[in-house]
Amino acid sequence: MVPPEPRRPVRFCATPGGTRIAYSRTGTGPALLVPAAWISHLELLWQDPAYRAFCTPLTAVRTVVQYDRPGCGLSEPWPQPQDLDTDVAVLRAVADHLGLGRFDLLGISLGAPASVAFAARFPERVGRLVLYGGYADGGQLASPEVRAAVLDLIRAHWGLGSEVLADVFLPEGGAETKAVFARLQREAATAESAVEVLAQCYRTQVTELLAQVAAPTLVLHRRDDRAIPYRAGRELAARIPGARLVSLPGRSHFPYVGDAGAVVGAILEFLGDRPAVPRPRRPAELTARQLQVAALVADGLTNRQIAGRLGIEERSAEGHLERIRQRLGVTSRAQVAAWWARRVAAGVPE
Repeated sequence: MVPPEPRRPVRFCATPGGTRIAYSRTGTGPALLVPAAWISHLELLWQDPAYRAFCTPLTAVRTVVQYDRPGCGLSEPWPQPQDLDTDVAVLRAVADHLGLGRFDLLGISLGAPASVAFAARFPERVGRLVLYGGYADGGQLASPEVRAAVLDLIRAHWGLGSEVLADVFLPEGGAETKAVFARLQREAATAESAVEVLAQCYRTQVTELLAQVAAPTLVLHRRDDRAIPYRAGRELAARIPGARLVSLPGRSHFPYVGDAGAVVGAILEFLGDRPAVPRPRRPAELTARQLQVAALVADGLTNRQIAGRLGIEERSAEGHLERIRQRLGVTSRAQVAAWWARRVAAGVPE
């Protein structure tokens, strides 16, 4: 029996200028806002088991709010060329619409400078700040020649351009993972929109705002990130007062491919320092990585497919599944899937 296509509710809010922004709110607990990291589509992205598995441990303790940037996914286009002020305005509009006075921010990739700018301009609204795969100066991400070549490729052939970007963003992903991401990019944005987003990425500069960030900050960066070099993350941590840098192994830019469990674990540890977020561990509780694998097993994926989705070796997927069975006291994949279904039915967020 083929499992039903997963969905999450998508709602809309309007910016002061009237642009409708698509957003989702998943999980329970204190709010964690995640600005748009790149081209996204809230519905299509949620169909990726690896992405859902990455979100699962976060939504178990947090109300995770995500949205599509203007002109991408389900959000309406912005009437003028977008810039850093646009990103801050959209972030603020979503937070205001949900009545969030103070919240934590998780800025991933292009969402990192937007989060920095918001934290610097509205320090009273940001509790804790997590920056993953971020940067302060987009002009330093690549040479002018490389930037021009990539933009020209996307403009001339979005199909090939989306595949090239998938390979850059997710080098540790399998062929299926890259194909899914390339297709998502093409369905979520036109070539013109993609060029605009990437050009904005190269233009964005928040170096002068780093010293104004007052929120406790965690900077996470993979040492061999192919899209945003490690030195960019190191600069963020060095210039934000009191920030802590955690270096992670891996080459993939987006956190849900590769060792996603290490990323989630570092985020939860940092956010869990807050007394308002107790994190007791029951004897049968699975680790972040094990929850990811269990979710993929419930989706009907084989060990090989799980390995491809998570960017790990097949034998590692087998090892994770064996430890899941031991911890849950079960003997089959069907029992693991049944445990996951009961967990979801009991109201524990996916």
